[in-house]
Amino acid sequence: MYLRIHLLKQNNKQKPETIVLGFLFFEKECKEGEIMNAEIIAVGTELLMGQIVNTNSAYLAQELAKNSIPTYYQQVVGDNEERMLEAIELAASRSELIILTGGLGPTTDDITKQVLARFLEVKLVEDEAALQKVIDFHVRSHRDMSENNRRQALAFEGGTVFKNHNGLAVGCGFEKDGRQFIVLPGPPNELKMMMQKEVLPFLRKKVGKVDLFESRYLRFFGIGESRLVTILEDLIEGQTNPTIAPYAGKFEVMLRLTANGETEEECTELLDGMELLIQSQVGEFFYGYGDHNTLQEVTVDLLKESGLTIACAESLTGGLFAASVVAFEGSSSYFQGGTVAYQREAKETQLGIDSTLLDQYGMVSAECAK
Repeated sequence: MYLRIHLLKQNNKQKPETIVLGFLFFEKECKEGEIMNAEIIAVGTELLMGQIVNTNSAYLAQELAKNSIPTYYQQVVGDNEERMLEAIELAASRSELIILTGGLGPTTDDITKQVLARFLEVKLVEDEAALQKVIDFHVRSHRDMSENNRRQALAFEGGTVFKNHNGLAVGCGFEKDGRQFIVLPGPPNELKMMMQKEVLPFLRKKVGKVDLFESRYLRFFGIGESRLVTILEDLIEGQTNPTIAPYAGKFEVMLRLTANGETEEECTELLDGMELLIQSQVGEFFYGYGDHNTLQEVTVDLLKESGLTIACAESLTGGLFAASVVAFEGSSSYFQGGTVAYQREAKETQLGIDSTLLDQYGMVSAECAK
């Protein structure tokens, strides 16, 4: 199935453009060698301790989605053989494609291939081309090659070898009982290049039948998630196709509508119908489409389109409003300037606020702001 993500053209309430990402839709039974879904296992104690942010899993999930393979689960496990084995066993019980990242280096705690080989009951053998690359690297850099560096050339006997274009440790794959296992290096520059050059072409051959999915994102301001969900309760509880998923953001709420159909036209028709029902109930709070655009971006687009300019006077926000408005290209065309008048004297002298009003209502009041 295809997931179509709608991106807002930078103006308010315009119908969005679309980009297409791929997802697969399969029957419960899977033909041998055909990938249904993926699971990513990131290996490394440093990930569990928060010393390194796990960006690899996010990258892999995005790339798999673009290539028609949905990721259903992600795990993070430390450099411990038994816990790694448990993670692999769990993944194999529920996923058809299992990708492990990290732990391919030359040190004793780099045991990902060894643990997976134990699970698969397969031998690890040295890949001749990979080993020669390790040897050549040490010769060129005038370094003595210790025996443990040979570990970086290990691959599964009878499996697939993925070249490392930015490093020494090869990736490898092995298929067993209808499950495809893939091991990738941990350094992002090595992993990404291997994914693009080696793994994705390999996986594309295994992608099967596709069905069409389309998603649309509606954004709302001035209403909380609980109130929005309450108003749309009947639609949300009765959802089938399209589905409705609410997300609470910072000062806003987003609804993701997802339709499933045989054609793009069918999906669009379903989404249009559901959006019409939603807009009829909460349309006064709707400000635009897209899963990345912000209220600030839409406001700036409106200012540019209408030829209007804006100025601001701030107090407690300390310049945050002005900073959010000028964060976009061409801000000089719509932003005149701003003042941060924090103390009472500044409010009186710079903004001309009457002292009597401040005495009566205080500096933090609607009357002062007006």
